Amino acid sequence: MLTDVANGDPRLSFWLRVREFAVPPSMIETATARRAVGDWAGACAAAAVDLDFDLRSLAGRHGSALASRVRADLRHLAPDLLRWHMPRIAPDGLLRPGLTLTLATYGAAEGAGQGPVHLVARTPPAWADAGQRIGLALWESSRPGPDARGHPHPRPSRRYRFDLHRHLWDARRAPELRARAGADRPTTGTPPTYPHPHPTLPPSAASDELWAWAAEHGCAVDQWAEEAAIVLRAEGRSSGSVLVRCGARRRLLLDVGPDAVAGGDPADDTAPDADDGTRQAAPGITAVHGDDGALGALPVLPDAATWVLPDLELIRAGAIDAGRLHPLVASALVPDHVPWAAAEAPDRAGQPRIVECRGERHRIGLVDGVLVALDHDPAELRREELLVALTGTPLPCLRVIDEAHRRPDCLSGVRERLDHGDVDGALAVVEGLLGPEAILRDGPLRDELESAARRRIAYGLYRAGLAEPLPGRVRSNIGRRPSRQRRPRMATFF
Repeated sequence: MLTDVANGDPRLSFWLRVREFAVPPSMIETATARRAVGDWAGACAAAAVDLDFDLRSLAGRHGSALASRVRADLRHLAPDLLRWHMPRIAPDGLLRPGLTLTLATYGAAEGAGQGPVHLVARTPPAWADAGQRIGLALWESSRPGPDARGHPHPRPSRRYRFDLHRHLWDARRAPELRARAGADRPTTGTPPTYPHPHPTLPPSAASDELWAWAAEHGCAVDQWAEEAAIVLRAEGRSSGSVLVRCGARRRLLLDVGPDAVAGGDPADDTAPDADDGTRQAAPGITAVHGDDGALGALPVLPDAATWVLPDLELIRAGAIDAGRLHPLVASALVPDHVPWAAAEAPDRAGQPRIVECRGERHRIGLVDGVLVALDHDPAELRREELLVALTGTPLPCLRVIDEAHRRPDCLSGVRERLDHGDVDGALAVVEGLLGPEAILRDGPLRDELESAARRRIAYGLYRAGLAEPLPGRVRSNIGRRPSRQRRPRMATFF
């Protein structure tokens, strides 16, 4: 199996799980179909992306020219591609919470004293991240408050930004991913190793040792010179230093000369230097320790340029097939790949299963939307149910059905889908096992569905500005056992 290749590498295993559950194929199909016919709002809805601003209000404040530029970008926004590349956190691969990420900057807004306008993508705080939804908003330095909806970090992040990497969300620029990710550059053929914990870099580490350490830990060191030059050009600088954050407490400083920065047009934020057989020399590199106030004024290498593209690592390691990637990503990285297709289910939903019952092979399957024992007559089943109510031992067929309602084999997959916001996928798995008319019983499966429903309510309250996190709590209500009430059907939860 392909997953066996990634078993010994925590980074590859992490991204393999993300690629399996975070952006389901049904979301990609629907969003792509709606975007193809010009329905950008429908594509955003299909990819669980909320629009938190109004184009008419934007035109009234800054003029129709700026509103037209924003509308043009929205028409070419691939929200499913944006979700595919959004920053994620361990251990579950969920979206990095409380993040404001710039997608595009539109220069100075009209009017005295007004700064640039940013098109940003926002993720909710961790306590309200049910559904893993993303919000699109506008951030204006002169008007930051009204559209933030109580967001903990409404100002755009300097480290997490896609305005210099439009190929990560703009369908027109998606083919540039191959060059920007360094997919054409030769590799040793051996995937890098990621020891844990990471070693600490001494202040006196030599430059060669720093480059080797960064390469060993999954950093895209062969792209840093060009990417740092792009950052400096965007800042209007001809040379200088760029700060690189390789984890929580590991920072490096790149010193880029004017020759590297002058290699491209400052207005072109995505085109790397032409590959004419000569490449720019690697910039100087030093390790940074402690908190130096001067570092806060330095440009920061975006996180998307710091690390090797996860999809490229997975392909090189043989951990994933190109056909399982996002279609735009697969077309850029592996141009001759087999076109993407929906995954085929190994078994049809509702197919009868065989159970060993009192020395015989019996079947259980779906009848009228409910999982039942097919080889027992109704009178016998009623007697057995009465026996169970009197603390008797049920038939093996009934035990299997009860276990399927409480703790099915697919529980881990259902939990992963719910955590990543794929409610439809989770319910499809449950309904394929238990039937759409099944009455949920007390147990881990029902707990997971009820917990997901409560978190969705918390997200709705956050969006309406009616809820705040509980003191000292990150995720309220998660993990609590639901109260014993009337047993609802699955459709009641969502």
